[in-house]
Amino acid sequence: MAVNTEKNSYTVIFAIGMVVIVGVILAGLFSWTKPMITQNEEIEKQQNILYAMGVNENDESSAVFVSTEVASKEFASNIKEQMVITVDANGKMLKSQTRDEYMAENNNKEPYLIDIKKQKSNAKSGEPRQLPLFIGEKDGKKIYVAPIYGKGLWDAIWGYVAMDKDMVVQGAYFDHKGETPGLGANIKQRFFMDDFYGEHLLTDAGVFKGITVAKGNADPKNENKTDNEVDAIAGATITGDGVTAMIKSDLKLYVPYFKSLKN
Repeated sequence: MAVNTEKNSYTVIFAIGMVVIVGVILAGLFSWTKPMITQNEEIEKQQNILYAMGVNENDESSAVFVSTEVASKEFASNIKEQMVITVDANGKMLKSQTRDEYMAENNNKEPYLIDIKKQKSNAKSGEPRQLPLFIGEKDGKKIYVAPIYGKGLWDAIWGYVAMDKDMVVQGAYFDHKGETPGLGANIKQRFFMDDFYGEHLLTDAGVFKGITVAKGNADPKNENKTDNEVDAIAGATITGDGVTAMIKSDLKLYVPYFKSLKN
C-alpha cells in the first residue's frame, strides 16, 4: 500500500521522526565527547595555574602554556599542596581545609575544579563561599596561587594570581570570554600580565589595597612596585576596571589566611 506523502499527517509524523533521530544522535555525541571536554577543561585550569606561578614555555614576547601532554605531570610536580578556605558572606574565614579533607567531604572532587563563578554567586545570596588556594614552590620559595573571576566590557573575565606569603605578586594569568580583539582581549598578552610581577597587594601598613589598572598611571614603566597600580591598556578602560575589581574583591578574601601564616 502506497503512503500518501501529501497528507498533513505524514508531514507532521516525518518531522517528529526527524527530530527524534537528530536528538538521539546529538545526545549520543554529547555523551561520547563529554569526558574529553571535561578532561580538556581540567588540563586548561592546570595550565593556567602553572602559568601564573611561572611554569610555562614563554618565549621573549609570547605567553605559552606548558603542553597539554605534560600539564598534569607538571601540576602534580609543582603544586605541593591545595587548600580550600571557606568564608561567610561578609568575608570572615570560617575554616581552611587541606586537599584530602576537602575531597573527603566532596565526593573526591579536586579543589582546582571548584566553580569560582558559582561560589561568587553563593556569596551574593548569603551562602558561604569556597576559595581554592594552590601552594607550590619555585626557587626555594613558597608560591600561593588564587583564582579570581569578574566582568569585563562584554562578558566574563577571569585569572590566577600567584603571591608570596607577604601577598607580593609573583605572576599572573588573565583570560576572557568575549573582550574586543586588540583592546580588552589584550589582558591575556604578556606585556600586560608581566606588569603585575612584583606588585604589592598590601600597603606598607599591611592593609589590603589590591592593584588598580590605572589609565594615566604616572609610572608607565612600572618601576614602582608599591604604588598598587599597573598601566592600563589603551582603549580598554572598562575591561581594565573589571580586572581591578576582581583583584580587589576576590583576593581580599584571602587576607585572613595570609595573616594566619604569620601567627
